Amino acid sequence: MYDMNDNQNGMGNNNPSNDTGCASGDSHGGNGGCPGGNGYSDGGYASGGYSEGFVGQSSTTYHFSNTPGMGQAPKKEKKGAGRAVALVLCCALVGGAAGVGGAAVYSAVNRGGDGDGTVIYQNKVDPTPVDVRQADGLTPMSLSEIYAAYADSCVCITVQAVVQQGYYQYQASGAGSGFIISEDGYIVTNYHVIDGATSIKVTLNNGESYDAKLVGGEELNDVAVLKIDGVTGLKPVVLGDSDDVVVGETVCTIGNALGTLSFSQTSGGVSATDRSVTMSDGTVINMIQTDCTINSGNSGGPLFDSYGRVVGITSAKLSNNGSSSDAAIEGIGFAIPINDVINIITDYIQYGYVTGRPYMGIQVSDISQQYMQAFGWPAGVYVNSVEEGSCAQTSGLKQGDIITKIDDTDITGVAQMSSVKNSYTAGDTVTLTVFRSGEYLTLTMTFDEQDNQTAQGSQSQQGNQGQGQLPNQGGQSGTQDPEPSQSSMVIDPWSYFFGGRGW
Repeated sequence: MYDMNDNQNGMGNNNPSNDTGCASGDSHGGNGGCPGGNGYSDGGYASGGYSEGFVGQSSTTYHFSNTPGMGQAPKKEKKGAGRAVALVLCCALVGGAAGVGGAAVYSAVNRGGDGDGTVIYQNKVDPTPVDVRQADGLTPMSLSEIYAAYADSCVCITVQAVVQQGYYQYQASGAGSGFIISEDGYIVTNYHVIDGATSIKVTLNNGESYDAKLVGGEELNDVAVLKIDGVTGLKPVVLGDSDDVVVGETVCTIGNALGTLSFSQTSGGVSATDRSVTMSDGTVINMIQTDCTINSGNSGGPLFDSYGRVVGITSAKLSNNGSSSDAAIEGIGFAIPINDVINIITDYIQYGYVTGRPYMGIQVSDISQQYMQAFGWPAGVYVNSVEEGSCAQTSGLKQGDIITKIDDTDITGVAQMSSVKNSYTAGDTVTLTVFRSGEYLTLTMTFDEQDNQTAQGSQSQQGNQGQGQLPNQGGQSGTQDPEPSQSSMVIDPWSYFFGGRGW
């Protein structure tokens, strides 16, 4: 889950009453309990994935206390045979395909005779079996029907990763959720659930676990596709149309809450549609807002509509900034609309990469304010290198250039340029404004398509480089074809002005 200022997350929910599922510590049997940790933590927007960015495991302790009375009332002197007081509690239970089932609990407190006693009477009714049927998009389904039909279509995901902290490395684990979209083992989840993982394991509702491989994924839209082999006959979910979702509609999710409460169902309503959520890297994603209970470990799970169709991918929860003086924020969760990522998912399965994605073939860096002031550089991004044979080289772009505009849009940094570039498709022609040796030049460039090889190279680079500030530059450096991740390149002003000093 995401923080507005930090993409680490992880939440302890102090009100888990909507979660149902196996308790913490369940083994890989029965409901298929999954080991794992909680999600990124640091307040703000949070998603279920790695605990503290793979730093340790967080835990949640729930405290319950009874408020004692002001003292015991003095006993009244008994008169006659005494008096009996009865309290009757009636509870109506909604049940399954039959529509309504009933049960009543009667509690009678009997004080009489020679002693005090409590007698409890309970009228038990056999539960009505729930019909298991597929979503047809025409008939609304109850929450119990959705769970009975699609709990087997949901999975728990556990990951292992090597965390580098200073000079030390150590193993860390994380947990998330996902859902099956094909009988032969393709699974959808959030990218942040598996980002940086060295191993990925998927556990089904029947308790069976399988090693999974990453087919493809991207941080930009926070979506990833996994594949498990050696299993057939899996039950996929039915995908719906997220454009049809309306405010007030009942929705539910099934996920691996807290990384231990596997296959828990929570329900709520749609609070808003097309809600713009800004991630820590500046990327803006339009999401469905819901008051379903979303905890760390739920990320990547399905959001079902009232017809049992998947209309979103559970991704984030709004939480406070961690201050003890702030009230906890509940009932504000987000899911990525399925329509926004279905083409990406399909491309990953068919081609292994997203078709039509623009590619420039350059590596760029942000420019710090200090360098702008010291050398008179304009705002923009610095070109660290230009790939041989790329569209950037064909256009005349050179190492040391500063890109200040794409068409009429001013370029201010790597993350912003990534967003601008991704608004185009492969084959589009744009005009680049560059600053070179004290002069502005105009270049014409037609975007290449990011194919499987360049996509994997960019993804590998992002996974290995991480983010941070450059001590020599005071700013952030970029990556091949500007994406939010950064590299360890440092702008060399000597090379910029005099040349002869490369990287």
